[in-house]
Amino acid sequence: MSLISQNAVQKRCLRKSEADNCNDEDIGSPTSIDAEVGKEAKLKNHNKERKKKKTKLLESQQNKEEEEMRQLESSLFGSLYAPLEFGTEVGAAVAPDRDAPLFFTDRSAGGGMDYFPTYEEDMAHEDEEDMVGIKRRKPVWVDEEEEMTEVKIVKVPRLRKLRKEEDEHLISGKEYEARLRGQHAKLNPFTGWADMDQKTSLPAASDGESDDEGCVDDILRNNDELVAKDTVKLLPGMLEFSRLVDANIQDPSSGPINSVQFHKNGQLMLAAGLDKHLRFFQIDGKRNPKIQSIFIGDCPVHKASFLPDGSEVILSGRRKFFYSFDLVNAAVSKIGPLTGREEKSLETFEISPDSRTIAFVGNEGYILLISAKTKQLITTLKMNGSVRSLAFADGGNQLLSSGGDGHVYHWDLGTRKCIHKATDDGSLAGLSLCTSRDSSLFATGSSSGIVNVYKRDDFLGGKRKPLKTIENLTTDIGEMKFNHDAQILAISSRKERNGMRLVHVPSFSVFQNWPGPRFSLHYPRCLDFSPGSGFLSVGHAGGKVLLYKLHHYENA
Repeated sequence: MSLISQNAVQKRCLRKSEADNCNDEDIGSPTSIDAEVGKEAKLKNHNKERKKKKTKLLESQQNKEEEEMRQLESSLFGSLYAPLEFGTEVGAAVAPDRDAPLFFTDRSAGGGMDYFPTYEEDMAHEDEEDMVGIKRRKPVWVDEEEEMTEVKIVKVPRLRKLRKEEDEHLISGKEYEARLRGQHAKLNPFTGWADMDQKTSLPAASDGESDDEGCVDDILRNNDELVAKDTVKLLPGMLEFSRLVDANIQDPSSGPINSVQFHKNGQLMLAAGLDKHLRFFQIDGKRNPKIQSIFIGDCPVHKASFLPDGSEVILSGRRKFFYSFDLVNAAVSKIGPLTGREEKSLETFEISPDSRTIAFVGNEGYILLISAKTKQLITTLKMNGSVRSLAFADGGNQLLSSGGDGHVYHWDLGTRKCIHKATDDGSLAGLSLCTSRDSSLFATGSSSGIVNVYKRDDFLGGKRKPLKTIENLTTDIGEMKFNHDAQILAISSRKERNGMRLVHVPSFSVFQNWPGPRFSLHYPRCLDFSPGSGFLSVGHAGGKVLLYKLHHYENA
């Protein structure tokens, strides 16, 4: 290579190195730093301007949308933000005044009064047209064959419950439908939430109009039964009942239950037994809450009973004394031993329906009559044999008694003398007595399980044969009770499991479905119907009080 070319190459390399050194010096110089800061500031300003533009664009879009919504609302509902002024077109844009009221009242007519005669006349005219339309309304379709159809309610066993009379066989289709509706309403009781507290006021009907429309409205407002129960007799065969929550479920007894009884109000019930407790429950069929419990330390209770006036409870056991519990003052009083008497047990007694007299079973055929007010011994009555059972009749003016000699005695408490004495048919020893509420019937139970039902007037007149002899139980008859209308007679035996029967008194036949295969009565020891026969309670040896609802009866 020539010297000239070598010198040229060296010059080129020298120039390139100097240029690189100059670039390095420029990067670290203050001038380059200021240029970079200026670029960053310009970028930030550009971003701010873009954000402002976006914000303005969004605000304009929102304002546009709000304006469109206002125009839409104004076109649909009128001017909401400013009232229209006279001479202003509907489509003209009106600037909304934020301080303007949302509503105004036009009082330009009628002297400033709110009066709209045309509107009222139109409404009255429309109401008249509606009423005429309702009156002229007819059913859309009527089944003509329904009136000609006949239903045999005896042929199918499950339809026999629809009979009103025992010998009824055929009913029409309409009657069949009405009875089915009544049966449904009976099995589905009236619901409280559907009860209307206030009756809607209807315009007074004119003289020419009938009250049929109002009656239809009343029927449709409730689900009461279409068939009146007061006129329907209880039919034999099958009894409609349902098992409810145990009456003493909130506080069961630790011993056998010896007494259950409903208060006259139908809501309060007492239960007492050998655990020395007297318990009160409020019966509603759902929770049956406990109200009070009283412990009687020195007396296992064999019997407890309300006075018919509902003011006191009498309790007794195998003791020389008995107790009285005042419901009003919540006070317990111990009475006895009775002056001049040597009875060691006052466990059996009955209270007269007029709440004046308490009759205790005494020793050696004596009946002790105690004043319910003073709790003092009034007098004694003497039978030939031992006394086992007592029952009042004729509103408390007469007393029936039976015992070991197999006779039934009638006592007049006014003269305190025996007015009638007769043999109980087929009985060797009478163990229990009960009378119906009107005292027209009475029943006797013996040690052999035989129950005789008598008509009291015929028995007093000399007729010795009973109306019916019931032989469904084979052991000692311990408890018997007529319900309030004497259509049901309940009989029980303490010595037999499920030893309880319900008798249909008009036909003197036992209800076949009681107590049923699914329910066990254990060993029943006591029973009672509520005042309206809506509830039936059964106390057994296991310490529980079973509660049943009898659907034939509406009131408790």
